[in-house]
Amino acid sequence: MSKYIIEGGHRLNGNIKPQGAKNEALQVISAVLLTSEPVTIHNVPNILDVKNLIDLLRAMNVKVEKIGEHSYRFQADDLDEDYISSADFVARCAGLRGSVLVVGPLLARLGQSYFAKPGGDKIGRRKVDTHISGLSKLGAMIAYNEERQAYYLVTVNGLKGCYMLLDEASVTGTANIIMAASLAEGTTTIYNAACEPYVQQLCRMLSQMGVKIEGIGSNLLRITGTDHIGGADHTILPDMIEVGSFIGMAALTQSELTIKDVSYDNLGIIPDSFRRLGIRLERRGDDIFIPAHEIETNLDGSIPTIADAPWPGLTPDLLSVMLVTATQCRGSVLIHQKMFESRLFFVDRLIDMGAQIMLCDPHRAVVIGLDHKMPLRANNMHSPDIRAGIAMLIAALSAKGMSTIDNIDQIDRGYEAIDTRLSSAGACISRRE
Repeated sequence: MSKYIIEGGHRLNGNIKPQGAKNEALQVISAVLLTSEPVTIHNVPNILDVKNLIDLLRAMNVKVEKIGEHSYRFQADDLDEDYISSADFVARCAGLRGSVLVVGPLLARLGQSYFAKPGGDKIGRRKVDTHISGLSKLGAMIAYNEERQAYYLVTVNGLKGCYMLLDEASVTGTANIIMAASLAEGTTTIYNAACEPYVQQLCRMLSQMGVKIEGIGSNLLRITGTDHIGGADHTILPDMIEVGSFIGMAALTQSELTIKDVSYDNLGIIPDSFRRLGIRLERRGDDIFIPAHEIETNLDGSIPTIADAPWPGLTPDLLSVMLVTATQCRGSVLIHQKMFESRLFFVDRLIDMGAQIMLCDPHRAVVIGLDHKMPLRANNMHSPDIRAGIAMLIAALSAKGMSTIDNIDQIDRGYEAIDTRLSSAGACISRRE
């Protein structure tokens, strides 16, 4: 197990560039299973979750060629159907949350697929109801295999397009259904579809591959299935969660920082959400500049509420970052995490560092800002999930003294070489095996 050792109190400076978007990468890499033709994908982040998904594709006999530092060429022209039906395949999928995204393409192309109970972060129950319901409506028959602890999906006469109203705007659920519908017979209409930029990017890539998709960017999608899907050349967007993480780091450490090439128009409400928290930031072309300053809150003295919501609302993946950033604001903030019931449980580590936080229930916490009058204290911490891990790292960068964070494989799942990139921006951080 690896750990980070962080000497806090150093201000960041200069420029930093976000990696490719993790959530988009998992979707578009899974989509290569829909075609036997080559698919080239650029700006692929070098992170653990993506590496594990690519290794899973290799095990399925997908040809994978690394053609650049962050570019890959995939060709799924000779899938190993025996392996895809094996217990080892199911076991590997169970350890990787992103593996749920291979189910739709495999079902559409091969007529069958196992759907393992998902792994990933321990942040509460992560439902797969939307996936199962949507694929069932397309014509999949579903049974639960107790021995493998996985669902088994099979089609008899192929998938058929239909109308469906999703029970929730699930990002991975929407993506899975879109990919399955791409090879289905007829037209599939999805209402209450997730419309995050990641889903939009998947739709644009599939459109390039020959699938007709209407309503991209809205919550009403129409996918006209085809019997032939071609290749594509696709570039992944910058990771909006990493952009938000860097904004929080700059604000909490009172640093002057420029975040380069952020694809600002795809950030949605994120910049304004940080402004609501009292952070000053400027758009400079496609960059974000954060000056060194103290964090304020509402001028009228009221307690603002920062809450997650389906896109174009605030992504839940940034709530942990915004919570730790609020520990040094002027005033109080209510953080309301609606989606996951365990994601705020890391706040006891911040309380040990001197943060003033009241955990109201599994979904809400009130943060009383210290207004930079009292720095956080160094602490020894354990990362329970990706986003809590980066929040702890942000806290440690601002704290007085030497902190350690272990179980940083969780951070590696979502952030590429974060220690070396932050060191180049002035942070004092080292990695120990």
